[in-house]
Amino acid sequence: MEVAPAASPTGTRPRVVLGVSGGIAAYKSCEVLRRFTESGHDVTVVPTAAALEFVGAPTWAALSGKPVSTDVWDGVHQVPHVRIGQGADLVVVAPATADLMAKAAHGLADDLLTNTLLTARCPVVFVPAMHTEMWEHPATVANVATLRERGNIVLEPASGRLTGKDTGKGRLPDPSEIFETAVQILARGGAESDLAGRHVVVSAGGTREYLDPVRFLGNRSSGLQGYALARAAVSRGARVTLVSANVTLAAPAGVDVVAVETTEQLRAAVLAATAEADAVVMAAAPADFRPTNRSENKIKKAADGSAPALELEQNPDILAEISHHRARAGQVVVGFAAETGDASGSVLELGRSKLARKGCDLLVVNDVSGGAVFGSERNDVVILAADGDAVDVPEGSKVSVAHAIWDAVAPRLA
Repeated sequence: MEVAPAASPTGTRPRVVLGVSGGIAAYKSCEVLRRFTESGHDVTVVPTAAALEFVGAPTWAALSGKPVSTDVWDGVHQVPHVRIGQGADLVVVAPATADLMAKAAHGLADDLLTNTLLTARCPVVFVPAMHTEMWEHPATVANVATLRERGNIVLEPASGRLTGKDTGKGRLPDPSEIFETAVQILARGGAESDLAGRHVVVSAGGTREYLDPVRFLGNRSSGLQGYALARAAVSRGARVTLVSANVTLAAPAGVDVVAVETTEQLRAAVLAATAEADAVVMAAAPADFRPTNRSENKIKKAADGSAPALELEQNPDILAEISHHRARAGQVVVGFAAETGDASGSVLELGRSKLARKGCDLLVVNDVSGGAVFGSERNDVVILAADGDAVDVPEGSKVSVAHAIWDAVAPRLA
């Protein structure tokens, strides 16, 4: 996907500072840098001395087209330890080690990068990468909380293979996803991180109800809108749990992904995650019905050409359950309604009826007549509110629709 750079407040190319601290994942930041420069951003790389042990200064200089320094004494007449941060539209530190975040949380400034962090008045994004034990250490947990309380965005690390034979949470998210998050933050023009300190749960995709080990009942949900909601929430400072049903999309940077298949699994995962969530957005499409009896063996064709009888039962209504039985006071619940309209009412009439029946705060109504929306990168919706308000969101990218939904959620969290 080709990304046009957002305009800088000064009218010039967006000015991005890419801070790189001393972790093995530093080599992946070369790809982050490439994506920024190839999409027209003006990038200044500020590594730490330890980062240069992993990737040398010539590499950063060649990829950014600018000289690279770690020392506040280089080019001192230009006062780089002040000017770089002052002039930035966005600072991204990737990887952000436990040591770097500890210094940032406590205001230490012993090199060019930590000085830059103190002088920056633009959004600052930390992308942690470290071993699981370091990420979970109480000192790191406290430092991350401090940074987030100050309005910084600290992404959740990914889970997977770490250095050596270790596996766990602490892996640097995919560079393309880091870049996508950064672009969304720049597109908001330095707007306040209105979801900072909030935990939100998003569901995405479509559930499957198995008839036998091979066949299932399902739906056409691609998960694109749910994943766009998760990315948008991260870019606004939220901690995000994404319950993903049968989706093959890349995990968004900074998101905890819980994979599920069936509606019952989706229900269990959502209920567990909502216990401490400030907002829940049910963008997934749960199957309304499931087979009463599932065959343990593949169902064979009958010799006489007859089809097997299929008996169905209703699945639990997850949206109604979490709406009528809120896990926390003040929790905001958002549902989705994919409607086509019929003899009983128009798309919006059916949506309003569903909103009243489900008991959620907001309902995002899609007109999916003719299979529209499914698998598309674009969407148009109407956001209905329990208080009678309605917001018509014109056709745009699913990312823009996601931000419109969070625009409706954020003030209700207050």
